[in-house]
Amino acid sequence: MKYVKHPPDKGERGGFGRATHRLYIPYDPRLVEKARKNRRCPTEAEKKMWYQVLSRKQFLPYKFLRQKPLDRFIVDFYCSELLLVIEIDGDSHASQIEYDQTRTDRLGEFDIRVIRYENQDVLQRLESVAEDLMEQVCMRKKELAGKPLDRKPPHSPLSGGCQKLPP
Repeated sequence: MKYVKHPPDKGERGGFGRATHRLYIPYDPRLVEKARKNRRCPTEAEKKMWYQVLSRKQFLPYKFLRQKPLDRFIVDFYCSELLLVIEIDGDSHASQIEYDQTRTDRLGEFDIRVIRYENQDVLQRLESVAEDLMEQVCMRKKELAGKPLDRKPPHSPLSGGCQKLPP
């Protein structure tokens, strides 16, 4: 099985395009179709977050992507410039706390920060969520200001293609 080790649009350069892009995160290409399906059928909270907060350009120059494959996961929203993931947790997340922590820890190995919001907070207190997110983005920007752009990613079974993920 082949894994995507570099961005398809950047050839073999390893993912270093504009100076604001930090690190290309390899991913399992089997996740691409599932991510597309997730984008076509978002939850109500994901729709609200996307259309009323993230796609309104209030976070310019930062661009967020929906349902983005990273490593062996699909994240709800991702900003590559900030290495920032936003997860909207529904009721099912209460029963998968350990999995969520493992996932957060793994993404942290790529220096990715994961922010979580509850479905109900997004649906009922979106203004507060947006304000908190703005603070998180500002803090993350300051945090990354002194870090080099070309650091190496952690060892990944996806980057070496030596270990297959379970189907």
